[in-house]
Amino acid sequence: MKYFCTMPSPIGPLRPIVDERGAVVRIAFPDENVTDAVEDPKRVAGVVAQLEEYFDGKRRAFDLELRPEGSEFQHQVWKLVYAIPFGQTRSYGQLAAEMKLASGARAIGRANATNPIPIVVPCHRVIGANGSLTGYAGGLEVKRMLLELEQPTLF
Repeated sequence: MKYFCTMPSPIGPLRPIVDERGAVVRIAFPDENVTDAVEDPKRVAGVVAQLEEYFDGKRRAFDLELRPEGSEFQHQVWKLVYAIPFGQTRSYGQLAAEMKLASGARAIGRANATNPIPIVVPCHRVIGANGSLTGYAGGLEVKRMLLELEQPTLF
C-alpha cells in the first residue's frame, strides 16, 4: 500500500507518496495523476514538513528514507544526483564522467528524466554542458524556480 497527500508549494501542488514503512517512493508534480495510493496526510507528514522547510529556505538537505523504483543504472545515477550539494549544479557530461561512461551524457539524461523523487533527489541541479536549462519533468520554469531558490544569484 502507498499513501499520499496534496501539499501546496511555490511550484504548485505536490503529492509526496510513501510506502507502508514511510519511505518516499515518489513525488508527483501538479499535472501528474496519483492513482496507486490512498490519501493519508498523517503518513506523509514528515515528508511534507521537510519539503516545506526546503521551500521556506530553512532546509538544504533532506533526511528521508527513499525507496524509488528503477533499474540498477537508474539508481546509480540518482545516487550521484542526490549527492549534488545544495546551490550547485552538474552537467550530464560531468555525471557521465564520474560514472566513467564515455559519451554517456544521454544515458544520464534519460535516467535523470525518470527520477520519481524530484526535489529530494535534486535532478533540477543537472544542467546542460553550456549552463543551459534542459528538460525537467515539472517544466523548465519550475526547474528555474528551484535553482533560483537555492542560488538566487544564478539567474
